[in-house]
Amino acid sequence: MATPSLEHSPLGIPRSRGRQLLAANVGNVVEWYDWYAYSFLAVYFSEQVFPKNDNPLVPVLSAFAIFAVGFFMRPLGGLLVGSFADRFGRKAAMTFTIVLMGGGSLLLAVTPTYAAAGVLAPIVLTLARLIQGLSVGGEFAAATTFLVESAPPGRRGLFSSFQYVSTTIGQLLASGLAALLATVLVKEDMDSYGWRIPFVIGAVISLVGLWIRKGADETSAVAQEIQEGRSERPKLFEFLTRYPTKAALIVGITVAGTVAYYTWTTFLPTYAQQNVGFDKAMSLQVGTISLLFFMVLQPLLGMLSDKVGRRPLLIAFGLAFTLLPVPLLGALSNSFASLLAIQLVGMVFLGCFTSISAAVNSELFPTRVRASGAGFPYSLTVAIFGGTAPLIGTWLKDNGNSGLFPWYMSALALVSTLVYVFALKETKDQPLS
Repeated sequence: MATPSLEHSPLGIPRSRGRQLLAANVGNVVEWYDWYAYSFLAVYFSEQVFPKNDNPLVPVLSAFAIFAVGFFMRPLGGLLVGSFADRFGRKAAMTFTIVLMGGGSLLLAVTPTYAAAGVLAPIVLTLARLIQGLSVGGEFAAATTFLVESAPPGRRGLFSSFQYVSTTIGQLLASGLAALLATVLVKEDMDSYGWRIPFVIGAVISLVGLWIRKGADETSAVAQEIQEGRSERPKLFEFLTRYPTKAALIVGITVAGTVAYYTWTTFLPTYAQQNVGFDKAMSLQVGTISLLFFMVLQPLLGMLSDKVGRRPLLIAFGLAFTLLPVPLLGALSNSFASLLAIQLVGMVFLGCFTSISAAVNSELFPTRVRASGAGFPYSLTVAIFGGTAPLIGTWLKDNGNSGLFPWYMSALALVSTLVYVFALKETKDQPLS
């Protein structure tokens, strides 16, 4: 008999399951590294890709507007790639998304400047983000269902948490590389060519993710039955026509989480720059430290949800983000300790949502429509509320109303909290049938 050390990882995960985790997460790292490199570097390339303006916020607003446009491709990716994953399997869908993301990253790397190409520059930038948006929407639909379906009994929360572990690793790589480049390059070099380097790297490592995903095992037996003609193909909107209440429930579950997530992990450094004059390079350093802390929390909270359930964690998250954004962001000052403390406090409660988001969404739908059912409503909500968070925050600042942004977050958190308390049933022990 093999020894336990050979059969299990330190977290008690069988080695065969560990290979599944690696296949999902390596590709997910690449996906999210490419996606977030854009937001971390927007303050540098915005003045190169868009025309000069007397108001320095205008190019940044334009860059974040395109950031939001990319989000609106995510529902389409969640629908089309999710449907593809339900019909042809999770593995085939994950292979497709990693190829798309690599192509989008390469296109970003070669985007011309406005001075050299005029209006073609923002057009190329927009096209690259549309490609990446389609890929990321499909990635969530396929990879999260793949993760949850790969989990052994009683470990779905733990496996679910690795979705944001890998997402955060991608963010850490993007944030860390951006911080390193901002530190070692002078501003002129960073503005002219330094911002392109992370996108070139992203295109190259996409090939690594593609290679690893080819070794994954399929998790959907229904997809195999469909290919063999033993089961009817699900219709494109079958998840909506047969399970409309569950689709609406995912919207309510997600609305607070996505605004909190993109504010606390992505926009907060820019918010600090805009509102208290925080140093650009220092804000990236704070963001990197905070993301490392956030990543470590995910499996711990995922395991906790496997013991106490999903609802207690979601309710704790909802209440915290209903009550805390106004005092926390109001206490922000131009100091390293201030920004770091605010990010860490928020991330403790944010982790109660992110660590189990994939599990909760997947547990609501049967295998036949799980990828499209979990992927489309989630991605649509992220597009409407998450992708627009930096744009709304910057727009409010530009109009002299930056103090309204934390109230906006709290109002949406209250909506989700009511859903967690009154509409969501516990899904921890529900079988994935």
